Amino acid sequence: MEAASGGRLKLGVGMDAVVFLSPLRHPSSPARMASCTSRPAAAAASNPRLLKQRSIAVGSSNNSSSPSPPTRPTRSWSRPRRLSPSASSAAATAEPPRQKKKEKDLVFVAGATGRVGSRAVRELIKLGFRVRAAVRNAQRASSLVQSVEQLKLQDGATISPAEKLEIVECDLEKQTQDGLVAAIGDASLVVCSIGASEKEILDVTGPYRIDYMATKNLVQAAAAAKVEHFILVTSLGTNRIGFPAFLLNLFWGVLFWKRLAEEALIASGIPYTIIRPGGMERPTDAFKETHNLVVAAEDTYVGGLVSNLQVAELIGCMAKNRRAAYCKVVEAVAETTAPLLPMEQLLAAVPSKREPPSVGADDEEEEEAAKAARPLSPYTAYEELKPPSSPSSTPSSSSSESVPDNKKPQVEDNQ
Repeated sequence: MEAASGGRLKLGVGMDAVVFLSPLRHPSSPARMASCTSRPAAAAASNPRLLKQRSIAVGSSNNSSSPSPPTRPTRSWSRPRRLSPSASSAAATAEPPRQKKKEKDLVFVAGATGRVGSRAVRELIKLGFRVRAAVRNAQRASSLVQSVEQLKLQDGATISPAEKLEIVECDLEKQTQDGLVAAIGDASLVVCSIGASEKEILDVTGPYRIDYMATKNLVQAAAAAKVEHFILVTSLGTNRIGFPAFLLNLFWGVLFWKRLAEEALIASGIPYTIIRPGGMERPTDAFKETHNLVVAAEDTYVGGLVSNLQVAELIGCMAKNRRAAYCKVVEAVAETTAPLLPMEQLLAAVPSKREPPSVGADDEEEEEAAKAARPLSPYTAYEELKPPSSPSSTPSSSSSESVPDNKKPQVEDNQ
C-alpha cells in the first residue's frame, strides 16, 4: 500500500508539475485545460499527505539556489486582421505609384562626336532641345562643345547654347544596363547614330560589336528607361540582297548586323523611327543647295547620295513631329530633280507600321508649335524683301515760292 500510495504520490506530483510548467499548445480549448487541472486537484484534496508533500516540493524548488530549467517560450496566437468591405475595396482600387514623367525637351544622342551625330546635336539645340551627348571619351568632345558654343539661337533665348549641352561618358559595349539607364536619365527621346568606322577596316568584329551589340544594348536600356521614342540611323540596303548591298557587306557583313539591330528595335515595343540614308561619304554640307531631300518608304531605292547635314535636319524634324514619324522605316536620299517639300509632308507620306496613339490636347499644341517654328520653305525668310526701285521725283510747292519775282518767267498779255 505504501509503495502503491508512494507510486501514486509520485505520479500525482509529476502530473501536477506537468500541468503547471508545460505551456499549452492549444489555448483555444478551455474544456481540455479544465480536465487536465481538475484531476490532480481532486486527488490532492482527498489525500492530506499529497498536499503536504506538494507544499514541501514547491517550497524546496523556490528556495533552491540552482537555476531552474529553461522553459519553452509560449506561442502567441493571433487571428488575421480582416478589412471592412470599404477598406478592402479601397485597397484594391489604390493606384500604383506613378512613374516620373520624361522630359519632352531632353534628347539622348549616342555617337554625338560622329559626322551625323554632331550635326544632329547642333540641329536639336537650335530647335530648342536640351541634349545629353554620349561619348566614349569626354576629351574628344571638345570640338563638339566649341561648335555648339558658336551657334546662334533665336532671338529671345535666355540661355546660351552651351548650357543646353551635357556631355556623358558612356561605353555602349561595356556599360551595364543600369549604367546606360542612368546615362539616359529623364530623356524622352533617344537618337542612335553609331557605326563601325571605315578607318578600322581590319577590325573583323567591328560591325558586330558596334552596329549590332552596342545598338542592342542601348535599345534594351531605352526600354528599361521607358523612353517615348527611339530614332535609329542605319544604312540604305539593309533589307536587300545583291548589288550594291553585296559590296557593302564585304565590310564584314555590316548591313547584316545593321538589319539585326533594326529587328531588335522593332521587337522592343518602343515607338521608333528607322532612317536608312544613302551614301554620306562624299556629299558636303553644301550638297543640300543643289539636291533636295527625298524621304521614301523602305526598299524603295537601291542607291543614292545624301549629306550628313540633311540627315541631321531630318532627325530634328522627327524630334519635333514624333507622331508623323511614329513607327516608320524611311529611306533618305537627295536628288536634283526632286521638288522642294517640307519634311513634315515627306514624313506624312510614308506609311506607319503601327497605328499611332490618339492625339491628346498637349500633343496637338506641340504639333502646332512645331509647324509654326519650322518654315515650309527655306525661301520664307526672303518673302518680305522687294527688288530695289529708283525713287520718283515729285516737285515741291515751296520751290516755286522761293524763286524771286525778277527770276520768274514773264508772261506777255496780248489783250
